[in-house]
Amino acid sequence: MDNTLYDYAPITTRQPLTWPGGTRLAFYVGLNVEHFEVDKPATSIFAGTSHLKPDALNHGWRDYGARVGIWRVIDALDAHGLRASVLLNADVCRHYPQIIAAGKARDWAWLAHGRNNSTLQTGMTVEQERADLADVIQTIGQATGRPVRGWMGPGLSETFETPRLLREFDLDYVLDWCADDQPFPLNVPGLISVPYSVELNDIMLFTQHRLSGEDFYRVVVDQFDQLYADSAKGGRVMALALHPFVIGQAFRHKYLDRALAYIAGHEGVWLTTSDDIAAHYRDEVLRPQQAEPARSLAG
Repeated sequence: MDNTLYDYAPITTRQPLTWPGGTRLAFYVGLNVEHFEVDKPATSIFAGTSHLKPDALNHGWRDYGARVGIWRVIDALDAHGLRASVLLNADVCRHYPQIIAAGKARDWAWLAHGRNNSTLQTGMTVEQERADLADVIQTIGQATGRPVRGWMGPGLSETFETPRLLREFDLDYVLDWCADDQPFPLNVPGLISVPYSVELNDIMLFTQHRLSGEDFYRVVVDQFDQLYADSAKGGRVMALALHPFVIGQAFRHKYLDRALAYIAGHEGVWLTTSDDIAAHYRDEVLRPQQAEPARSLAG
């Protein structure tokens, strides 16, 4: 079947996109803050034990992120004036309240990222998914003290009904569809896709491609340089996807710090959050476009 969630629109046919203050590249860190159930397989560094219950090797590796790794990542973000866009499992609010407190103190943006990262979004009926989303969104909103505006499914998973249901709960944007370097409207009225990356993503780079810290730094810089050059024709978005149990390992920390310093050291870069990117695109691009016919008739 064809994808009816969004229409094809090549980037070469669009009006130039502008960002606040004349900046040309919007940069945000998508920080995955997740909880994993101990008796289910999930993201693994060693497949040989992933079937075990409990899988001490892989679960301990993942748990390192909440216990240690995230605090290194926070140090790097703070050093370069970056607010995280947190892809938050609702179960984190109960299990790791210290992380929520640290993010609230830093005015992080909080996106719903499902209940936990051991459970994908697929396989639910509409009624089950509606109830699940209601609980997830309410839990995150209450814990963080701010309304949830964005969504990324665990493992970037959705059902065919997820976008429509997200609008029922007044969410504005999703990150699941990594199809562009700019935001674009979906065919669910009021819902936007904001760029995320499955390639500029520490899990892919380190655990799938087996890159070194130096390689990671080079990839991030190369991505930035090309998008910065492209942005001379209109604004672009660069998302850096991080997981504290991967990038938060001690031997990788300095390479993240170097990469963030490189990006933050350039003029014309909007260091922002996915929430603010979506809000700017909605207010400055979509609403004026929607108002144009009315202005024409009035004239």
